[in-house]
Amino acid sequence: MDRRALIGAAAAAPVAFAAPAIAQTQSPEVRWRLASSFPRTLDILYGGCENIARRVAELSHNRFQIHCFPAGEIVPALQVLDAVQGNTIECAQTAPYYFIGKEPSFAFYTAIPWGLNQRQMTAWLHHGGGNALADELFSEYNAVGIAGGDTGAQMGGWWRKEIKSVADLQGVKFRIGGLGGQVFAKVGVSPTQIAGGDIYPSLERGVIDAAEWVGPYDDEKLGFARVAPYYYTPGFWEGSSRNYFLISKQAWAALPDDYKAILKVACAEQVAAMTAHFDYANPAALRRLVAAGTQLRAFPREVLQALWTAAHEVYDEISARDPRFKKTWENYRAFRDEQFSWFRVLETPYDSFVQQASARR
Repeated sequence: MDRRALIGAAAAAPVAFAAPAIAQTQSPEVRWRLASSFPRTLDILYGGCENIARRVAELSHNRFQIHCFPAGEIVPALQVLDAVQGNTIECAQTAPYYFIGKEPSFAFYTAIPWGLNQRQMTAWLHHGGGNALADELFSEYNAVGIAGGDTGAQMGGWWRKEIKSVADLQGVKFRIGGLGGQVFAKVGVSPTQIAGGDIYPSLERGVIDAAEWVGPYDDEKLGFARVAPYYYTPGFWEGSSRNYFLISKQAWAALPDDYKAILKVACAEQVAAMTAHFDYANPAALRRLVAAGTQLRAFPREVLQALWTAAHEVYDEISARDPRFKKTWENYRAFRDEQFSWFRVLETPYDSFVQQASARR
C-alpha cells in the first residue's frame, strides 16, 4: 500500500467508528402525560406547564416530551395527586394546598395565611429547609415534587356585599383554597373549596356568596365582576402561591440523569417567569375592571387583626394533633419571622415610600 493510501485509510477510520459510539450514548426518547389542576383558559397558570414542557423539549433536542392536559381531560382538577400516586400518569401540575384533606402540611408548599411572599418562599425552600421537608411529604404519596410556578401575592376575592366589620363575615359562603378556609371559619364564614372552572357558575347561582381565585388578570377572564361587585385586598392567605410539578416516583426513577436536570432547570425558570407574567398583566386588568364598575375595597384593619389571631389559633390546633405539621410550622414560622424582621428594615420602607411618592406625582 502506498503512502497516500495509508493516509486515506487512517482518515477514514475514525468516521467508521464514530457513528456507533454516538448511537450508544444518545439519550432515549421519553414521552410523559401531564394532568393539570387548571383549565386551558387560564393561560398564565395552565401555560406554566406548557412552558415547562416546551423548555424540556428544547433542552433535550425533542427527545423528552411532556404532553399537557388541562383539568378534567384525564382526571378532575382535584384528583391529580391521586393519579400521580397511583402511577396512572407520569406527572401533574397543581397547587399542593388542594390536598390538605389528606395532609394539612401540603398547605406550606403553596401558601398559608400570613405566610411568605414569593421571594421569601424561594429562600425558605432553598435555604431554610423547606425543600427537605417537602421531599419527605411528597415521597409518602409516591411523588417527587419540584416547584414550578408562583402567582405572587393574590387578591382577597369577590364579594356580593361590602365587608365593614367582622360581623359582616357571619354566614358568608366563601370559596377559598387551603388553610384559609379554616381561618375564616373561626370568624363565622362557611368555607368551601371548588376547582377554578366551577367557581363562576357557583357564584352566579348563589351557591356561594364570595370567591377568591388569583388576581385581576385571571379573575377578569373568569368573569367574577359580572356577579359580585366588591373586589377585596389583600388576599392575606396567599402572600405568594407556589405551583408544583409532581412526578410519580416510578417515572422519576426511570428518567436519565440529564433529563432530571433539564426538568429541574425548566421548573426553576417557570417560578420566576410566572410571577413576572402576572406582574405584567395584573395592573392593566385591574384598571379595566375598575373602569367597568368594580368596587375595589381593602379589608378593614379590625377584620385583618381578627383573622391574624384566628390563623395562629388554627396553626396551634393542628400542631397539637399532627407532628409533621408541628415540625414544619416551627421551621416555617422561625424563617418567616426572621424574613419579616429583615423586610421591615429595607424592602417595606422602600416600597412604601416610592409607591406613595409615585402616586402623588
